[in-house]
Amino acid sequence: MKYGYARVSTKGQATNGNSLEDQVKALKEEGCETIVREQYTGTTTDRPQFSELVGKLQKGDTLVVTKLDRFARTAADGSKLVKSLLHRGVKVHILNMGLIDDTPTGRLIANILLSFAEFERDMIVERTQAGKAIARTKAGFHEGRPKKFSKEHVDNAVSLLLQGNTYKKVAAMTGISTATLIRAMRAYKDRHGME
Repeated sequence: MKYGYARVSTKGQATNGNSLEDQVKALKEEGCETIVREQYTGTTTDRPQFSELVGKLQKGDTLVVTKLDRFARTAADGSKLVKSLLHRGVKVHILNMGLIDDTPTGRLIANILLSFAEFERDMIVERTQAGKAIARTKAGFHEGRPKKFSKEHVDNAVSLLLQGNTYKKVAAMTGISTATLIRAMRAYKDRHGME
């Protein structure tokens, strides 16, 4: 039996034939009887639907993916999984590359291709880090998510709390979440030596 696996990192991913719809279409054209869809980043090892699919594959089955990076993002993980599937008598068909089966040529192709996928990912990470390093040199750079509320806004909320208002009431008045108010109040008490 042919099982297809389609994965996207984000809901909006639609480049180079990577959208969920494009993958499912290609897998159907390949004759996959069952297609599993999932939205997880390639760097995440916890992909429950993929794990369930791999667990039920049996000797003679074929796992079909459209591209190598839909299947695995590191050479180590990919090689381990391919070897495990081949050992169980399951073939892996990567549509834009070919069928990887339990032959010396199939195993060689798997190792080479998975190494290239890892190299590509490492290059993306390197470019991202280089971009961040350049951004850090610019005035006004702040890493992470921008703060939603100004210091003055939070200080005003803390003063409302100090006047005896409840967290719930101050949250309603200021739009600041209760969790943020609790953290701000804790920080205020620490700064002023209050218990």
